[in-house]
Amino acid sequence: MAKTDRRIQKTREALQLAVMELMTEKCFDDITIQDIANRANVNRGTIYLHYQDKFDLLDQLIESHLHEMGEMDAWACRLDWSDALIPYFEYFEKNYLFFSTMLAGKGAPSAFRTRLLAAFVEGFKGEIDRESGKNADLSEDVILQYTGIAYVGMIEWWIQNGMPYPPQEMAKQVGALLGRSL
Repeated sequence: MAKTDRRIQKTREALQLAVMELMTEKCFDDITIQDIANRANVNRGTIYLHYQDKFDLLDQLIESHLHEMGEMDAWACRLDWSDALIPYFEYFEKNYLFFSTMLAGKGAPSAFRTRLLAAFVEGFKGEIDRESGKNADLSEDVILQYTGIAYVGMIEWWIQNGMPYPPQEMAKQVGALLGRSL
C-alpha cells in the first residue's frame, strides 16, 4: 500500500509541476490536458484518475499551498511580526516556481491573488492594536485591506525582482512595517 501511495504522490507532483512549468510558457486557458500529460510524461487518462480537469488540478495545487501556509498561522501568530514572517518568506522562496507563476506568470489566474489576500486579511484579524491609540480612528476593514494588500504587494515585488533580499531580511523589514500598520 505504501508503494501505491508514493506512486500516487509522485504522479500528482509531476502533474502539478507540469502545469506550473506550462504556465510560465503560455496562458493557462491555452494549456490542454494533452500538454500537461506530455510534460508530465503520463497518459491523458492518468490525469483524470487524479483530477476532474485542469481547473481541478490547479485548484487543488492552490489549496495545498494555502493550507500549508494556514498551518503556519497557528504558531506564527504567537511570535513578534519579524520572527513570525521568516517561515512564510522561506516558504515563498522554497516554492518560488509556484508563487512566481501564480503572481506574475502569463495568464495566472487572478483568483489566486484574491484568495491569498483573503487568507492574509483573515489572519490579520484580531491583530489590530487598539490599545496604543494609533488605530483609534480607523475602520477595521480599511486597516485589514490596506495591510493585506501591502503584504501581498511586497511578496509580489520580492518574487518578481528575483528575491533581492534573503527571507530573514524581508521578514524583518516587512514585519516592522506590518507592526506599524496593525
